[in-house]
Amino acid sequence: MAIGAGYLNVDHMLKDSDFDSLHDDPRWQKTVEKTRKEATRQARLWSSPVWDSAYVEQLSEDERIAGLSKFWSEVKYNFVYTDKLLDLDWDAVYLRYLPKVRAAKNTADYYKILMEMCALLQDGHTNVTPPATLYNDVWGTVPLRAALMEGKVIITDVLDPALRERGILPGHQILTADGQDIKTYLQKTVAPYTSASTPQDMDTRLYNYFLLLGDLDTPVKMLVADPQGKTLSIDLKRVNTATRRKFATPRPAFNWRMLANNVAYVELNSFGDDTAAKEYIKAYAEIAKAKAIIFDVRKNGGGDTNVGYQVLLTLGTSNFDGSHAATRDYKPTLRAWGNRQGMHDFADEKNPVDPERAYHGTVMVLTSAATYSAAEDFVVAFDTMKRGLIIGEPTGGSTGQPLMISMPGGGSARICTKKDTYIDGKPFVGVGVQPGKLIHTKIDGFRTGKDTQLNAALAEIEKIR
Repeated sequence: MAIGAGYLNVDHMLKDSDFDSLHDDPRWQKTVEKTRKEATRQARLWSSPVWDSAYVEQLSEDERIAGLSKFWSEVKYNFVYTDKLLDLDWDAVYLRYLPKVRAAKNTADYYKILMEMCALLQDGHTNVTPPATLYNDVWGTVPLRAALMEGKVIITDVLDPALRERGILPGHQILTADGQDIKTYLQKTVAPYTSASTPQDMDTRLYNYFLLLGDLDTPVKMLVADPQGKTLSIDLKRVNTATRRKFATPRPAFNWRMLANNVAYVELNSFGDDTAAKEYIKAYAEIAKAKAIIFDVRKNGGGDTNVGYQVLLTLGTSNFDGSHAATRDYKPTLRAWGNRQGMHDFADEKNPVDPERAYHGTVMVLTSAATYSAAEDFVVAFDTMKRGLIIGEPTGGSTGQPLMISMPGGGSARICTKKDTYIDGKPFVGVGVQPGKLIHTKIDGFRTGKDTQLNAALAEIEKIR
């Protein structure tokens, strides 16, 4: 992480070729040392090294209270959705959780308490993240992915090949966990500690990312039913995060193919780095030969908004709007005078089109509840462009700029500091971007390998002559 003092950033100075000629100057090293020293000093205001404590099974009561106090105060002064703080009475929440923190049995219990407190904010970009040790040694999830389809929990992916050999397959329905209805079980054991902005965001987290989160050493008894209704009871061992990642096949950030009738199908699966934009531009000449393009961001969890914009700027000749953004504008003296604190609106700027590329054919975008963060920024901008139809399910409904903070024992937290809306002020955070054509995934379609949303997009394209 780069550290800087004022406008000078030490790491950037050392890498910037504009400073190369100064390296032999006797004053250079002194300047670097002085700047780094001042940067370290300035950093203490917001992120003192005192918070960089190692994981231990039980943090001291002082450390636990200090961590609670830090999270509470950072939220109070930085969380952008202040109406939620008012409705919750955030100070009262602090007092309510203080005895819980004092009574925490161990660090795992302590972090569950902080996660529960954070979940009250109902924001997917505001989270408490426990130390990695807890996910590696204490907590685990089952090596499955699932989704809520037609009110039923359907397995969408079996990560562990051994489970397939035992008869657990995609398309099977999860009925119960430890004798309880699966939805009831997850609402009791996982939902209270899960931060989510919308019901569809919560469903994605419960049934996909945190499915049956619990004690790593405690198996869970799961009852599943195959498509014919035959049931199978299985004791399922939870696995840690590292093992789950080993089972999962990495999804490429970008992939595309030409479908029948000269339709280009373009998967944009991640904006975590600029790979999707670079690969798209590299393939653009071939993609642009299609009569229509379908962009699929149903599995895109976000990253850098500008990566998605690099794709959008190839879709026409008019500069386009992104979303409107604002942040809190806190001035202590105005508070002392009794003035109400306000918001700072960032200037709205048009995004220029690509002068070398301008696709004028039909365009569609596929969305789901797993379309999130920077991918939602992509969909919002596309929607504002009036460039084509959005098909599928409402997006996750969460984006923004998180502020990262360190927490005792190796944990961390992030707090959403930026409020995003459509350019005209229409909300999508807490709601989700609504598709022009709502198409939910159907169980029968999933089991038979039919992509109903993609098929709906192809049908819409065929209507256009």
